[in-house]
Amino acid sequence: MNILLDPTILFFIFGIFAGSVKSNLEIPQPISRFLSLYLLMALGLKGGFALNKSGFTPEIAISLGLAISLAIGIPLLGYHLLKLKLDKLDAAAIAATYGSISAVTFITTTQVLDQAGISYGGHMAAAMALMESPAIIIAIILANRIRQDQSGNDRGHVSLGKILHESFTDGGQLLLLGSLVIGLISGDAGQRVMAPFSIDLFKGLLAFFLLDMGLVAAKSIGGLKGKPSISLAYAFIAPPIHAMIALGASHLFHLPLGDTILLMILAASASYIAVPAVLRHAMPEVNPALYMGMSLGVTFPLNIILGIPIYSSIVNYFAS
Repeated sequence: MNILLDPTILFFIFGIFAGSVKSNLEIPQPISRFLSLYLLMALGLKGGFALNKSGFTPEIAISLGLAISLAIGIPLLGYHLLKLKLDKLDAAAIAATYGSISAVTFITTTQVLDQAGISYGGHMAAAMALMESPAIIIAIILANRIRQDQSGNDRGHVSLGKILHESFTDGGQLLLLGSLVIGLISGDAGQRVMAPFSIDLFKGLLAFFLLDMGLVAAKSIGGLKGKPSISLAYAFIAPPIHAMIALGASHLFHLPLGDTILLMILAASASYIAVPAVLRHAMPEVNPALYMGMSLGVTFPLNIILGIPIYSSIVNYFAS
């Protein structure tokens, strides 16, 4: 099936349309939160069940190592480029947003791969979890250093320990990892019991959630009004560059087709939940509309509608 004809993607596009025409269609926030937690739980279980069958192999260790390397390298690269044109704190916030990942983009891609019959490792759910926090840590360290340079003292210093605790105990992150462990422990028996919940309902609830995300994305683009043009350019250009870096690393270490596509998507995605939640507290000097408008208003729909099929086609081309 052409990805643009997939019902889940069509619901996302419909959500963008409804938001653009200022419809009063909306998904209540508690329902949206439930859908987000459900998708993370289902993904974690699926990854755990797959890991139960495959075990921990050198190939898995390489994939996880590449994921962590990308999660460290991308925000550092982004910061050093952005600070040439933007305020240093703004640059650090954007670099953190694009150095982290979008779980919904990843989940949507796994659904597309399932539809296409392309296999991927269950450990990629763990890779996604590992890629979420390094960018946050880097941003906090950079912000503390920038403030110290600007003021000449530690005034405004944010506790890294507190931020780390918040990052690693975040509800969504914890649910994903906990579900992965439960799937790993329960194995085939657990998979049979949970199949009606974690498999049969998955696509329908994903479509409902993407409808909501389309509505939110349409409203978020307004956050870029009046912002430096480099912000909009970065939101368009950085994701494919990050994806190509991931492709090169995956090709170098001979990662399987499905794992390569997922690593590219993770590298190309940008956070609009975890990182903004932390940055609002840790970097109050930066207007959240800047990085939220970029990640949710531009990069998220770009990846869902165009990124997934394009990156998949590129990987298939190199594999053939």
